[in-house]
Amino acid sequence: MGIVVAAWNNHITDVLLNGAKDTLLGFGLSADQIQSLSVPGAFELPLGAQMLFQQQCDAVICLGCVIKGDTPHFDYVCQAATDGILQVGLSQNKPCIFGVITTNNEQQALDRADGKLGNKGAEAALSACWMLAAKQNNQQ
Repeated sequence: MGIVVAAWNNHITDVLLNGAKDTLLGFGLSADQIQSLSVPGAFELPLGAQMLFQQQCDAVICLGCVIKGDTPHFDYVCQAATDGILQVGLSQNKPCIFGVITTNNEQQALDRADGKLGNKGAEAALSACWMLAAKQNNQQ
């Protein structure tokens, strides 16, 4: 299992990463079976995911946090990350999970990173396990 995590807003993405790892360990994976890769920001997540697939990962979880500012930069980064993560998963025919928080403010992000709305990193890890199981069942 691969996890690519954006370093931008790392006070949030580190919490997402820990939630994802804890969930995967809870599903019985060992720490050796989890490869992590840090990239600068959400825009770089798709290429990071592709790199992890080249290292023979069965699935990759993409974690990031983009908080809206006063310019349209937010829209471009979010759209590029979304499209890129989708394209990598489809081109690899493997689960490439979108675990990118996109919020209007920091509090909304904190609420989604082990706050009152749960840990979206843990939810992304659960999605990865679910999709791997679905893929395996479909191949039998």
